[in-house]
Amino acid sequence: MKVGIEMGAASGGTKAQMDLEELLATRLLVQGNSGSGKSHLLRRLLEQSAPWVQQCVIDPEGDFVTLADRFGHVVVDAQRTEAELTRIAGRIRQHRVSVVLNLEGLDVEQQMRGAAAFLNGMFDAERDFWYPVLVVVDEAQLFAPAVAGEVSDEARKISLGAMTNLMCRGRKRGLAGVIATQRLAKLAKNVAAEASNFLMGRTFLDIDMARAADLLGMERRQAEMFRDLARGNFVALGPAVSRRPLPVAIGPVETSARSVSPKLMPLPDATEEARDLIFAPEPIEARQTVRRAAPPPPPTPTADIIAQLTQARADASAPVAEPIFPLFDEAEREALIDTIVREMVEDPDAAFRTDAVLYQDFLVRCRIKRMQGEPPTLATFRRRYAVARAGVDDETASSDSWQQALGMSATLPEDLQAVFLIVAQAAVKGAPCPSDAAIAQAYGSHSARRARRLLTYFEEQGLVVVRTDFHGKRSVAFPDLGCETAAGDPERTDDLAERQAAE
Repeated sequence: MKVGIEMGAASGGTKAQMDLEELLATRLLVQGNSGSGKSHLLRRLLEQSAPWVQQCVIDPEGDFVTLADRFGHVVVDAQRTEAELTRIAGRIRQHRVSVVLNLEGLDVEQQMRGAAAFLNGMFDAERDFWYPVLVVVDEAQLFAPAVAGEVSDEARKISLGAMTNLMCRGRKRGLAGVIATQRLAKLAKNVAAEASNFLMGRTFLDIDMARAADLLGMERRQAEMFRDLARGNFVALGPAVSRRPLPVAIGPVETSARSVSPKLMPLPDATEEARDLIFAPEPIEARQTVRRAAPPPPPTPTADIIAQLTQARADASAPVAEPIFPLFDEAEREALIDTIVREMVEDPDAAFRTDAVLYQDFLVRCRIKRMQGEPPTLATFRRRYAVARAGVDDETASSDSWQQALGMSATLPEDLQAVFLIVAQAAVKGAPCPSDAAIAQAYGSHSARRARRLLTYFEEQGLVVVRTDFHGKRSVAFPDLGCETAAGDPERTDDLAERQAAE
């Protein structure tokens, strides 16, 4: 599903659109001197894409914690152990919750270690939870420095490795890196080189202007333009934005950072001589009174963070309004889910996609159909998809033999249930045994040898008995069901075409 988010105004008064799906696949690099508007740009990107994709913000200054009030991001205080951060990051990917990792108050080395532990936790999540995540890293030169600094070599190595995994290997795991830096020269080259989209802001040093011009495919004489860019103005290039360098003025944002740029204001009128005010003796009472600043609140316990991630969040302050779309009762909802699953089964390429990709497609289709309530879990979806792959008719589905076959399939691993049910429905209907090609496709493979191994596995489990006659035709008997498939040629391909047409 293509989603375009509006970043601001482009040249000629047109809107600058960014293709979010393309951005997830090609990553983004933002560069600009301090005060050029990088944080404003990131905030605009986060606000516009918040309804569409899960987000994770690595925030060294605590500027993005205000997203929590408006968009429901969970703020994770980094003042905890690396093991806790890694565990929280795994839970975040599992429950698809947008977060802000607040690194404020830590020294540089602690920030590097905390960010590395968090990124590694997201990177090492189980394959079932590889959903798309927009990972925004502000001040990326802190976490992927080009040269060694005052921090230890161990901390730099750990942090640089995590950033390299994010930018180089994160795409296959659903992690899309968006990194912002003050200077390209300060950022490790193997991290910056993986970005295909660029937004270049105001830059003054000649070496940085020349490198920015090279990345945008501009001539060296055009590099001077980066000195003249106003705050909040960038030059964009990349498959997600524009195929040619495009000046963009970033639009307004709904939230604000806790730290703002200094503003000029007039000095107060002194009512007494300044010298007397400065050197006035302190009253005795004030000397005897020891004023201590209130201690900062302790960080939120890890258990509370995890509980917050797992529970559903509802905005109690939001006014109750009539639903825009009609509500479905439970029967209509189940029928809608069945319809969506059947539509997915009809796609001939669906058999060769991973469960995570299929489930993500299922969730998108549910949103398109405006399905009410919580969608089925991944495990429930796998089960319903496996049953739908069998393609049984209503008469067969209502038979006792088929209901018993469903119960037997539930004891098998999830990736084998669709194969078992396809063979079982042939036995219940007395149809010829599916060919090796049909069985392999049900498993998501093209290997006939693997199909035969699957039947051998079922036979070893005592579920079926496989027989081959003198003509080389195969039949599969189900002793517990009291039925058997008709003899079928395991090497034929016509049944595969028939099954694809039926689905």
